[in-house]
Amino acid sequence: MQDGLKEAAPARKRFARTRLQEEGQVIRSGAYVVAAMALGDRVITAHGDGRLRVFQGDAVPREIGAHRGAVLAMAADSQSSVITGGDDGRLLRVGVDGAVEELADFGSSWVDCVAAHSGAGLRACSVRKVVHVWRDDGEYETLEHPSTAGGLAFDTQGQRLAVAHYGGATLWERGAQGWESRSLEWAGSHIGITWSPDGEFVVTIMQENALHGWRLRDNAHMRMSGYPTKPRAMRWAGETPHLVTAGADQVVCWPFDAAGPMGRVPLCVAHGGEQMATEVLDLPGQPAVLAGFQDGAVLLSELADETQTIVVRGSTGVEVTAMAIPSSLSHVLIGDAVGDVLWAPLGQGDADATAGDG
Repeated sequence: MQDGLKEAAPARKRFARTRLQEEGQVIRSGAYVVAAMALGDRVITAHGDGRLRVFQGDAVPREIGAHRGAVLAMAADSQSSVITGGDDGRLLRVGVDGAVEELADFGSSWVDCVAAHSGAGLRACSVRKVVHVWRDDGEYETLEHPSTAGGLAFDTQGQRLAVAHYGGATLWERGAQGWESRSLEWAGSHIGITWSPDGEFVVTIMQENALHGWRLRDNAHMRMSGYPTKPRAMRWAGETPHLVTAGADQVVCWPFDAAGPMGRVPLCVAHGGEQMATEVLDLPGQPAVLAGFQDGAVLLSELADETQTIVVRGSTGVEVTAMAIPSSLSHVLIGDAVGDVLWAPLGQGDADATAGDG
């Protein structure tokens, strides 16, 4: 077992403090950490007070004043910038150098969701039922939906945009005459959405304690239920790949090879005892996942049966709301519901454990 990380004990209610907590710096922003994402070797966080922070190596984090209220959503726009939506009605592009550019102002209407695809030169945001889409060449379109958008996602090629809303999802595909729509129906409220890496599946988070998916080639439905709480976070990890999800006392990982998860038992890893997982994160280039829990603990596990689970951060008593690791694997960032951000260096031994050697 590596020095800085501890093996998880599934029956425990609380995990002990780790060396990473001792050696890392804690930034007390005082504002809920809405999101965190890696931009190369940097990590940027968005907060409930409208500010963003940029973390890189041992440097003092850069603080950026952006929105005049809470940041509601953030997406990577390039390797050096993000787009953000806020309850001040503005869509912004924010650079890691501190530059802030207003892309749109919708007045008193909140910008609830954002998405971007740098390769295709596309940016999108939702304002109630309408999704606004911009292209780098100046083209602008609005896409109408039957109800408020609950999530946006471009596919890996940037040719299709998926929008979650009440009653299912709408897929938009770029054609010669503009965007053409296709409806995916399923009763209920859908509040998050993702494409599988191969573009063959679309999966939504539902307002109830379930996911719902569609296999696009034949419109087959996939209902992934049984969660004790709402699975608010989902990420893709591993070569299969697996859709790793929060919402239970462990990370529930659904296999998405050609057949999809229908009729198959999910892989479950990183058991948190009596605590519910609130956030999940895939590791760059590794078949492993980080899981953040209601009590602030963060566990690391490979995507494998009977694998060893590692305690990255012990319990703090505050729910984990965001996590990120830069592409260099030099640090780990963990943000929580009271605005505390742990930025901790990963030594060589920690990196080995992160890589799944445990």
